[in-house]
Amino acid sequence: MTSPLRHTRQNGRGGSISLKQKPLSSTSLLRHRNHAPSISAKRERLLRDYRDAIEIAFSPPSVKNYRCQLGFFLRWLDEKGLAVEAVQAQDLVAYQSELLRSRSEEGKPLTIALQQHRIQAVKSFYRFLARRGYLLYDPAAGLELPRGEKRLPRTILSPAEAARLVDAARGPDPVRRRDRAILETLYSSGLRVGELVAVVPADVDTEARRLHVVRGKGRKDRVVPLTRAAANAIEIYLRLGRPDLAGRRGRARSELFLGNGGGRLSVDRVNKMVQAYARRARVKKHVTCHTLRHSVATHLLKGGADIRHIQALLGHGSLHSTERYTRVEISDLQAAIRRAHPRGR
Repeated sequence: MTSPLRHTRQNGRGGSISLKQKPLSSTSLLRHRNHAPSISAKRERLLRDYRDAIEIAFSPPSVKNYRCQLGFFLRWLDEKGLAVEAVQAQDLVAYQSELLRSRSEEGKPLTIALQQHRIQAVKSFYRFLARRGYLLYDPAAGLELPRGEKRLPRTILSPAEAARLVDAARGPDPVRRRDRAILETLYSSGLRVGELVAVVPADVDTEARRLHVVRGKGRKDRVVPLTRAAANAIEIYLRLGRPDLAGRRGRARSELFLGNGGGRLSVDRVNKMVQAYARRARVKKHVTCHTLRHSVATHLLKGGADIRHIQALLGHGSLHSTERYTRVEISDLQAAIRRAHPRGR
């Protein structure tokens, strides 16, 4: 029997996954191929309550991810003839084993990252059921996530490259002033691009040089510092750039950084803007907004910043996510030995 997990698409690069599945409602969440199995009223209620809970706790992309990944597990239950509330720990181990055996449409094993997403969705679902009293105990409590090596950031800018990139946005026109403020802010505070486009003017205190990230990843707030250069660039943009952009639309949006026509500035547009300035600055690397996030963390670490301060700046929930930047230091040392040591090559 063909595993329902074989229908997962991967892009072929280790650790990367595709989350382009359509959002799943509590009914379509159970749909398998052209067959919609009968759904008990209790199961419908459980899924509906879980959906409502994660919509409160997580951002829309995370909610979509959890629902999509849980859908694969529910289809597997249907294949096995198991009810949600009857699942035992050994059933979950069997599901995890099938993930290990499953292949993508290209015939490749599922990446560790994708397996982690699938198992995390199951653990989240059963943790919710146990905490709400739908189950007497959580059968997924002892289920461990597959472990994979933390990958080093693929691209890190040198301080000189980062400076050239930021300086490439020059000019008195409103768009250039906005772009300079964006680049300075990204390199100053390591914001995720989704956090950047959601910032409103009230979130920024240029005098105190602080920026309040409201409901960042994991719906968590944090306050990050701004460099003097970033605070100055934002002040200039607010005085001499944003009013012009806002007037182009007639009714301006509330976000700090506006699009060229005064509308919403999209994540994709910001990434394309960063790439354009990287080319103008003659940076030969593939640069995205996340490149600046990786770069500021690495530069701070090399400059002697405490790793826990970097964790707070980036908004990492766990120190494990930040520790990979210490390995960038080691990789630099290894490269130096290969380059300079008489027996290093």
